[in-house]
Amino acid sequence: MPVTTMRRAVTESVSGLPRAFWWLWTSTLVNRLGAFVATFMALYLTLERGYSASYAGLVVALHGLGGVVSSLGAGVMTDRLGRRPTLLVAQASTAVTVAVLAFVEHPAAIAGVAFLVGMASNASRPAVQAMMADIVRPEDRVRAFSLNYWAINLGFAISSAGAGFIAAYSYRAGFLIEAAMTMACAILVFIKLPESRPVRTALEKAAEPEVGLGTVLRDGRFMGVVGLSFLVALIFQQGSLGLPVAMGEAGFTPADYGLAIAVNGVLIVVLQIPVTRFIEHRDPRRLLVISSVVAGYGFGLTAFAGSLGVFALTVCVWTLAEIVNAPTQTSLVVRLSPVHGRGRYQGMYTTSWSVAALVAPLMSGFMIDRFGAEWLWGTCALLGTVAALGYWGLMRKLPEETPPLTEAPGPTEATAEATEATAGATGVIAGAAEVIPVPPAAPRADSVAAPHP
Repeated sequence: MPVTTMRRAVTESVSGLPRAFWWLWTSTLVNRLGAFVATFMALYLTLERGYSASYAGLVVALHGLGGVVSSLGAGVMTDRLGRRPTLLVAQASTAVTVAVLAFVEHPAAIAGVAFLVGMASNASRPAVQAMMADIVRPEDRVRAFSLNYWAINLGFAISSAGAGFIAAYSYRAGFLIEAAMTMACAILVFIKLPESRPVRTALEKAAEPEVGLGTVLRDGRFMGVVGLSFLVALIFQQGSLGLPVAMGEAGFTPADYGLAIAVNGVLIVVLQIPVTRFIEHRDPRRLLVISSVVAGYGFGLTAFAGSLGVFALTVCVWTLAEIVNAPTQTSLVVRLSPVHGRGRYQGMYTTSWSVAALVAPLMSGFMIDRFGAEWLWGTCALLGTVAALGYWGLMRKLPEETPPLTEAPGPTEATAEATEATAGATGVIAGAAEVIPVPPAAPRADSVAAPHP
């Protein structure tokens, strides 16, 4: 591809997004660059502290349980207190708890603090996703969520490589670096990001009751999407859980697994933006059905892998599904959410992934030990098929997304100064094209709002 064509493609991928989005994107990238705890927790406990693998597994599970507990609570905070306060509390709490984790030594204290780290680090997700939905136009949301997902994987790829060298020197230094970078994100949020939560007018309060968790749970279509998201998450979790165990039992070394799984990160970094340009305005129904099938059978093909090259090839297959599924599914959650309940809906959606992170290790361990790895990969193919059929059934009558309003914006909690900065932004990324002013949050279509995500 000629350099000018590539430059134009990149420019088109990042253009038209408001300045506030890029500050939010930057905070996501910085957070993932410092993701030391999630990557090296098990190695820290077994190699540095000398604890058993069982204890390390318990602590990692508690870390995940913290994420499950905080997801719904953070969603409520996002709607009640606002996106910005929730982000500040979550990121500042993460920085403090990670720093404390670097110094605690008693097994019970380590387990307790790891639980708190899991709670704090996952609490920012509903706020980030709700804020993106607030500030980005509906037609740009798939692209925005895709760019954010790209930042997550880019940061994780860089941090994983760098953290290995840091761990060789000092695990404590790794924890403290993560704490410092997370606190930097909290400060960045405080300085650069205005509040984006839409304010409910008197007419809106009279016409639409307050959105609570009960409202979310009674929304049958949305809870169906949450259930399908859980199935898809179970599949993707096997890339870091079932795959290394299966490769180890097949005689491959940890280095072999490292090479195979590295394909996942490389492909996401290289292909996320161009693939997003291809799928951006396509039917989300078909994208979710196809990506679910490809994910399931991508892992299913692992049953036939006998060499490192074939393992890497299967990773290529399900990574393509991940690239398509992640931004499309997140955008769908926004589409099904009422404007004033986005935090709660995003919290419920995040919970599906947190619960999958708890169930997936039990599922992979039980199936590999009891029946063999081939049954695990066959189950992944079955789960992908079930998810695809579920998306096809739930979304057959999904209406088209309501276009953004062209009238003057309604009242919001953003200050006039922040609004001017967003509208007149030139972008954080050099070379980005003109920035389009942020319209007010688009209302939900009436047919989607019933039964009230």
